[in-house]
Formats: sequence, C-alpha cells, structure tokens
Amino acid sequence: MHIVQLANFYGPRSGGLRTALHHLGAGYVASGHEVTLVVPGRRYADTFELDALGPDSRPIRITMGSYGIGLSRLVAVIAETYADEHGLVWPREVAPYDVHVLAAGKGQLDAAAALAADLERGGLRVLLDDRPGLSAGVRFADAELLGAPTTVVVGRRFAEGAVEVRDRATGERDDVELARLVAKLAG
Repeated sequence: MHIVQLANFYGPRSGGLRTALHHLGAGYVASGHEVTLVVPGRRYADTFELDALGPDSRPIRITMGSYGIGLSRLVAVIAETYADEHGLVWPREVAPYDVHVLAAGKGQLDAAAALAADLERGGLRVLLDDRPGLSAGVRFADAELLGAPTTVVVGRRFAEGAVEVRDRATGERDDVELARLVAKLAG
C-alpha cells in the first residue's frame, strides 16, 4: 500500500490526477484533491508567462492549480484501506484508542469501568463501552465496527482474574490474567 502525493504540471494533454494514478497501478490511493486557484486566477501564470502547447501546438496560458491533503482525507484513506466486512481495522500506529473495553454480561459494567481505569493508568488510550441495557452481541458488533486494535472482554472469567483479549486485525483471542494485562497490551 502506497499513499501518493502528486504534483503535476497539468497541460492540455495531461489526463490529470486520475490518469496518473491509473498508470501507477493497483495499490495506490489518492490522498488529496486537486484545487484550481481561483483567487489569484492566472495572475502568476501571466506574470511568469507560463504557457503549454495546446492541441494545435500553439502556446496557451495555463491555469494554476495545487494538490492539497487534509486530515479528513487521510482518515478516509485509512478507512478505505484498513477495513473488512465487519468494519474498520485501525492500524495500531494511528488508532484513536489502543484498547476497547466491553462487558459481556449485564452485571459487569462496573468491573469493565474499573479495568478501563486501570488500563488508562497504565498509559493506554481506552474506549469503554459503558452503555447500559445492551446485549453482548451488540457490543461485540459495535467493537468490530469501530475497529480498535485490541478489544478486552470482561466476561465470566473475570471473577477468576482473567479477561479475553481479541486482536482486531488477526481475530486471535487469548485469555489473559489481569496481573499481566497491562504489560501484554503496552508491550
């Protein structure tokens, strides 16, 4: 996967950004947008006499443009690139949260909140699903849709001192003792 920034001279025979990306082949994502400079118009093109050859091989004045990139477009590129049929799969390096904590049972919201606070004290960015009255299935589906790299499930083994840890990218699940949880997630 490559993210491409292109700065092209758009002459009359140039196909523009779409043609350039087509020639680059699969695996490239346009991460910005073309902008025609309206306010100075052709001011600089006229000042510097910037011309290109037209279809009849005669010079024509160019219209200046720029290629911009914004934060919202970068997030869209990540969403387009790192998703599956269930939702987003945030790469760890850019994820808004390290861990999504959820309770599998109705009586475990307080335990999930306490665990989330422990993980935050351990230096992790935590998203806690503390919405009351939802089934575990809804919580799991929403966790996959949001796509945090790791989901920690406070379930039936919590009373025994363990939680289930799910890796969103690989789908791997592992029961982890609470005493080792912060070290495992932070490392």
